[in-house]
Amino acid sequence: MRLTKSLAAFATLVLAVVFGVVAAGPANAAGPAYVALGDSYSAGNGAGNYDSASGNCHRSFSAYPYLWKNAHAPSSFSDTACSGAVTTDVTNSQLGPLNASTGLVSLTIGGNDAGFSDVMTTCVTGSDSDCVNRVNTAESYVRSTLPGRLDAVYNAIRAKAPNAKVVVLGYPDMYTLNVFCIGMSATKHQKIDEAADLIDTTTASVAASHGFVFGDVRTTFKGHELCSGDDYLHSLVISPSWESYHPTATGHSSGYYPVFNSKA
Repeated sequence: MRLTKSLAAFATLVLAVVFGVVAAGPANAAGPAYVALGDSYSAGNGAGNYDSASGNCHRSFSAYPYLWKNAHAPSSFSDTACSGAVTTDVTNSQLGPLNASTGLVSLTIGGNDAGFSDVMTTCVTGSDSDCVNRVNTAESYVRSTLPGRLDAVYNAIRAKAPNAKVVVLGYPDMYTLNVFCIGMSATKHQKIDEAADLIDTTTASVAASHGFVFGDVRTTFKGHELCSGDDYLHSLVISPSWESYHPTATGHSSGYYPVFNSKA
């Protein structure tokens, strides 16, 4: 009888432990060690809520890397993205936080290599032919030179973070076409979007060749480009001028973040 009672008590104890473990479930694991790299579209120019410590890099706490960090609590987080960065800036000064423990990397890069700022300045201030010629020059660079620049960046990232998932995000089209829009002509709008599309398709191809994931934000910005009436982008900003033609806070939360979150 005592043995039976002891066995019953033991069985009850085991069941209590088992049910307790099941009820508690596994502990919430921290997200992967995450490093954000890239240019102003990753830093968050235009999103406001800037980190004063980032200086002229203009990193925003409302940019998509911080939105993802806040939602997923990675085991560590570093943001070295910087306004104006070109591919060599990434390889020369942004890769410090990467190591074998890095689990996730994000970046946008290539627009400044192709002369994004100068393209927009030329198209805003010049004639249609000035704009078309400047975009043609940028497109020639994207076809001939940018793939090699991206190869160098992606190789450097993989060498320093061999185990990381790398998500390369593209750029949105700037304008909703075939609508009346005060400012630049339809010719300029179309040519600027053409250049953005070329950078995106080129970037997607090179990223895939490295086994990286490409996030196409043109999908989430569709219907929210400039001239849409529900813009996720700034047009010309007088002060601070560096916010011009960059995503707003909504552009990051509703444009970039959903794409990155689905790929990360």
